[in-house]
Formats: sequence, structure tokens, C-alpha cells
Amino acid sequence: MAGSGSRARMAGLTKELTIAGGGLAGLSLAVALRLRGVPVTVLEAGHYPRHRVCGEFISGVGPETLEALGISDLFDDAKRQRSVLWCGEGRMWHRNFLPVAALGISRHELDLRLSSRFLELGGELRTGYRCRPVPADGFVWAGGRKARTGRWVGLKCHARLGDRMEADLEMHSGTNGYVGLAGVEDGWVNVCGLFRIDETRRGRAEELLASYLEGGGNQELANALRDSEVRPGSFSSVAGFELGRQVAVAGLCVLGDAESMIPPFTGNGMSMAFQAAETAIEPLCQWASDRIAWQTAVNQLKGRLRQRFRRRLFVARLLHRVLLDSGGRSFLRNLGALHLLPFHPMLSLVR
Repeated sequence: MAGSGSRARMAGLTKELTIAGGGLAGLSLAVALRLRGVPVTVLEAGHYPRHRVCGEFISGVGPETLEALGISDLFDDAKRQRSVLWCGEGRMWHRNFLPVAALGISRHELDLRLSSRFLELGGELRTGYRCRPVPADGFVWAGGRKARTGRWVGLKCHARLGDRMEADLEMHSGTNGYVGLAGVEDGWVNVCGLFRIDETRRGRAEELLASYLEGGGNQELANALRDSEVRPGSFSSVAGFELGRQVAVAGLCVLGDAESMIPPFTGNGMSMAFQAAETAIEPLCQWASDRIAWQTAVNQLKGRLRQRFRRRLFVARLLHRVLLDSGGRSFLRNLGALHLLPFHPMLSLVR
């Protein structure tokens, strides 16, 4: 786009950035940088559109963040989700409402919108391109979690569960993990769970997800999934990861899941991706305009990300342990029965 190059020269933003990873953090940062005249190339290993293991709702990110990234209008038709239901092993624990409605949209749709916006702004997008996380000036690694020997598996699919849904957002805890239900576009419900890996669980695609639900004590939900229509191609899985801060590569500029992964029960993963991208705008623009050295920009970003996310990651890790402990689940269930579950205070601590 000819105008973009002119704006870059006028603003003195002549250095080019390369972002490896075209997920939420990488694409939203790329859009924001293009709006500020920075030349950007995004390298993405996959292709668009695609399904991803993700809660597929945005909660806890303010409109100012989406506006700073230049993507707020992409959510104009997203589902507004307010009511929340929390269950455990088939029994209701708690009902409530979010203080601000969450935005429901699938990654299949959102990644396509973000990549299209980036291209409209004159960015260069190379799909089917794999690279390695090697430190270099102007190189941002947003390629997702580093492969590790982890205890967790994430499974998701889209299903027609509209008549069964009792709230806009539902979380179902089990003895082996938990699963979230969130409505997305076209009447589909995203069924996305995190479970301890169990080699005895068998099944292909959505049947494997149903098997894990069954193994955790959520038999009714497993049956509902088996009886429902499942969106073709929507099943996704991911394994080999650990939650929390990720192992750092010295000198590498990292963003998104490559930097930290919050336990998914918080419903804050997508918001953190956008907030991380927002945090990166200023130091990267300063480097692009030759006002600071690359390592200074990397160090500034690292410090700001730690400061912004430290509390919620710490609290989320503690609550995650409670959810996966039988005594902890019993305690939460009893608080819910007594109408004493501090839902909003807990929510604020992981936002």
C-alpha cells in the first residue's frame, strides 16, 4: 500500500519488524504497528481460517486496548455474554453475571478478520512458513507455547448445544480438569477443556473430548456432546505444555503464549494476548524510529509484561490447584451452596 510507506518515511519509522506467529498477539500487534507506519512481516506456520484450542470469548480487556490496537470494530457483531454458570461433576455450584459483557467469537472467524485487516493495511503475511526462535534485532517471537513434556491436554470442538445451555458462559469442573462452554457465531457453542493427560482415554476427535468429560464425572455433558451436531473440522487438540511463565530464550523478544500461559479457567487468555500486544507497541515503535536499541526495547517489554501480568498469573496458579484438588472442589462447592462463593472478587484478581 503506497500510502503506508509514505507515512512510515514521514514518521521516521524505517526499520522493519518481523513477527513469527500469526495468532491473537502477533496479528493484533502487527495491525497496531502498521497503523503507526511501521513496516511489518508476519510469518505464520498455518493457514487461515483455522480452528484453535481456545475459550473463544474475551473478558477483562477494556475498549481502550482494542482501540489502541485498531481492531475494536472487528467485534461489533460478536456475541455479548453476561450470565455465568459454574458446575462441578454434574452439580450446580454457582450462578452469576459478569460486570461487563464478554465478547464471543471463534478463532476461526477472528484470526481471519485480523489477518485480513493486517493485509488491508499493507502488511506482508507469509503463511505455511516455519521458523525458529532465534534472537535477532527486529524479530518478535509470538509463535505460541514452547513444546515441553507437560501434564495437560487441551481439547475443543464446536457443537449445537443451544437448547442445553443454561447460561451464556458455563464452566464444568471435574476430577481430571475442566471444560468451558461459550456461544460463538452461527449458533455454535465452543466446548473447550483442559485435562490431565490420561493414556487410558480413547476416541477420535470429539469422542475423545466426550471420553475425558466422562472420566471427570461430567457424564451428562459428555452425553449431550455425543448427541449433538458437531461442526466439521472444528475439533482441535494441543498437548506438551505447562502453564504459567514459559522458559525464556536469552535475548529473544517474546509475546503471547510464548511468554506466559494463564490457566484457561480464568477466561482471560484472549484478553492477555491483546493486552500483551498493546504493551509492546511503544517500545517497538521507539526501536523502529531508531530512538532506542533493540535490547533496550526487549528489556522494556519484558519488564512491562511481568508487571502487568504478575498478580493474575500468581492468583490463577493457586486457584488452578484448588480446582484440581478434591478438597478444594468440595470447599468451593460448599461455598456455592451457602451462597458465599466470592465470584466477583476472584474474577477481579485474574483480570
